[in-house]
Amino acid sequence: MRNIRKCAALIMVLLLVCLMTTGCHGSRDLKGFSIPSEFDMTRDYEITFWAKNDTNKTQTDIYKQAIADFMELYPNITVNLRLYTDYSRIYNDVITNIATKTTPNVCITYPDHIATYLTSDNCVVPLDNLFADAKYGLGGSELRFDSPSQEEIIPQFLSECTIGGQHYAIPYMRSTEALYINKDFVEALGYAIPDVVTWDFIWEVSDAAAAKDEEGNYLLNGQKVMIPFIYKSTDNMMIQMLRQKNAGYSTDAGEILIFNDETKDILETVAEHTATGAFSTFKISSYPANFLNAGQCVFAIDSTAGATWMGSDAPLCDIAEDKLVQFETEVRMIPQFDPENPKMISQGPSVCVFNKDDPQEVLASWLFAQYLLTNEVQIAYSGTEGYVPVTSKAQNSAEYQDYLSRAGEDNNLYYEVKLEAAQLLLANTGNTFVTPVFNGSASLRNAAGQLIEDTVKGVKRNKEINEAFFEKLYLDATSLYRLDQIEAGASGSGKAQFGPLPTTSVVLLASLAGTWVLIGLYAMTTMLRKRKTVR
Repeated sequence: MRNIRKCAALIMVLLLVCLMTTGCHGSRDLKGFSIPSEFDMTRDYEITFWAKNDTNKTQTDIYKQAIADFMELYPNITVNLRLYTDYSRIYNDVITNIATKTTPNVCITYPDHIATYLTSDNCVVPLDNLFADAKYGLGGSELRFDSPSQEEIIPQFLSECTIGGQHYAIPYMRSTEALYINKDFVEALGYAIPDVVTWDFIWEVSDAAAAKDEEGNYLLNGQKVMIPFIYKSTDNMMIQMLRQKNAGYSTDAGEILIFNDETKDILETVAEHTATGAFSTFKISSYPANFLNAGQCVFAIDSTAGATWMGSDAPLCDIAEDKLVQFETEVRMIPQFDPENPKMISQGPSVCVFNKDDPQEVLASWLFAQYLLTNEVQIAYSGTEGYVPVTSKAQNSAEYQDYLSRAGEDNNLYYEVKLEAAQLLLANTGNTFVTPVFNGSASLRNAAGQLIEDTVKGVKRNKEINEAFFEKLYLDATSLYRLDQIEAGASGSGKAQFGPLPTTSVVLLASLAGTWVLIGLYAMTTMLRKRKTVR
């Protein structure tokens, strides 16, 4: 009996140790957030806001103005701004700070990144209950500003913020990709630009533009440099081409489907036109806008948010003035396989709220995050680049409609190419899509682009593009981005699906299992000894 009690005591101690030391991926025992019944205005709060601004001073000023206006409404909430020039840096810093409970309060990020943050239980606040809260939710009665209702957030944009059946973010700005065209070059080659450009059209014109004379000068521009077609984001290129073909990419549950025959067909086409000199990428050649504006490119695909860099009169053009070439810029949706059924990606930054031990601090953070959806912030920020506001409240406002109607009045606020890019997304919101979000979706996105990048590099290095090439390409992408370690979960389960437990947790659990085995062996040995004694 005494031995049994010793075993039971030992088991209890081991269980307590495991419970204390196997926190879920660094969650540090944060409790789930519950909305306070009232926001305590008698207390002072200090919150941090991490944002990205592309070194655009106008955007920085808009953030600062938004913070100042918010703090005037809520003088007991101090908002500290920390600016980044790259979303990956925000992502890395958040991951680093999760373990030490030093995450920001509010953060501009992407849902793919949030899916990884969610591997820490209760780290990011689910927002559905906050959306619906009568006092402090969207359009709430106790807010000191004019907040949009949930119905006034564009559904396609809000859907991107859903992970495992719950909203973990609110959209901040949205863009898509656009095709920026040197119309003069296309017409010089004897073509007319269709309303909806097809992939066949792009490849045919690009191949024609790659023709050279006997001295190695390009016939189209008379220069030694010409890259007819440059794509900025090759991950988007692959994702959109697969969606247009109704081919596999991934499931909502995280099952990887990208290694299919359609992917191979796309890569073979990319290889074919790289070999003619018709195609390259940003990572290999540099910014599409620089080549376009220097008369060294016919087709440049970049975000609509990048429209302020595109064209002879672009306000953010950053090539030397003596390199700049005058031409007429046309803006179209990205190339399509089926012009009658266009498909284009919806992208852009979202805003999440991180959980803290103090629910009042979290509520203060939510109030600021929600303030970023007001017309004042949405319209001001969308004017800096080719973004569009994420609410119908802002889009339909007299101020925003007036902004759209003034295209071409100047080359800064009303730059014509920028406004055409914004109008492109507004007219095609119903044709946009988003990719599934799960823990590992960011890695899959990177792998999608890497397949194209490595194919282009392979051609430029005179590698033979055959079955062996693709087999190695797929294996390398799987290994580099650990796609074979992404665990698919049940779609629609209402809970984000996560990858393997950390090594420390695995070791502790294995130790626990081993201890149980030893306890069992000890108990059996003791019992056998007793039986021998009785005999």
